[in-house]
Amino acid sequence: MKALVKTSMAEGLTMMEVPEPQELGPTEVLIRVRTASICGSDVHIYKWDSWAQSRIKPPIIIGHEFSGVVEAVGEAVEVVKVGDYVACETHIPCLSCIQCRTNRMHVCRNMKIIGVDINGAFAEYVKVPQTVVWKLSAEIEPIFASVMEPFGNAVHTALVEDLTGKTVFVSGVGPIGAMAIQIAKVSGAALVIASEIKEYRKSLAIANGADIVIDPTKEDVEKRVMELTDGNGVDVFLEMSGSPEALKQGLKVTTNGGTVSILGLYGRDIPINVDELLTFKGIRAFGITGRKMFETWYVADKLLKHKKVDLSKIVTHVINFNDWEEGFRLMMSGRCGKVVMKF
Repeated sequence: MKALVKTSMAEGLTMMEVPEPQELGPTEVLIRVRTASICGSDVHIYKWDSWAQSRIKPPIIIGHEFSGVVEAVGEAVEVVKVGDYVACETHIPCLSCIQCRTNRMHVCRNMKIIGVDINGAFAEYVKVPQTVVWKLSAEIEPIFASVMEPFGNAVHTALVEDLTGKTVFVSGVGPIGAMAIQIAKVSGAALVIASEIKEYRKSLAIANGADIVIDPTKEDVEKRVMELTDGNGVDVFLEMSGSPEALKQGLKVTTNGGTVSILGLYGRDIPINVDELLTFKGIRAFGITGRKMFETWYVADKLLKHKKVDLSKIVTHVINFNDWEEGFRLMMSGRCGKVVMKF
């Protein structure tokens, strides 16, 4: 089969022929991939940056956002059958640690990740444990089904709080931030303010329903948000950018007793005044990793099945798997939403 492989400890990837997965275990599932989307972490692996160097052990097939059809199942598989239309949770839990055994598989202490720790989905077939397989509603188009995993990130981040009638501030409008804007609006947010510095992503914010978009390089974020909220600040702050300055700005404009949900990754220590920005304001802060398994998936599936969220505003490019290099160029240019590859 064709697969996109990280073959060496250097920049780049290689499209090559590799053996199809063999010897399904009793609880393993073989999936024929129909669509796959490129994640920022795939770009990190391509570039072979410090994170990739610390985590990836070539050779390995990368990719983890995908949809497909079940090709074969192990003898003990119960959750799906051959022919089922599926997507997959990226995080493979161990099922035996205290987190897994207390309904917190998304923060498993022994987590493995598809396309990072085991062979991934940028291939014609992928083998996964049944634990992570999600049977999709038939109404969800394959192009959008491959984006279920990052969409789940947005759902998890946005819905830590009841957003009905709330003012919401989203910092960083990449694809997941744009999804979070749509989720906030459909969940009843009264006002959604976005912060973004890139022109393409500012337009993405507007297209996905942001009421106000602020460019921190051109405006005083704190002053503008306070004006928009009659001096109260926002009820909910969703930090999606990974910018230390955006985090500080967002904490400053979150109202006393408000909620902060952090998906962005910073890669280093960040000095902040915890007393002033968190403790004395009575802030509730949530660190977001992955998706709740499988609470988030039920919500995400229903939102897409009933067309409450429009991912055509997020998926900006659809290409053939053979044109993967163009997909990675688009991702690195920053002038795209989600890039989906068809197989």
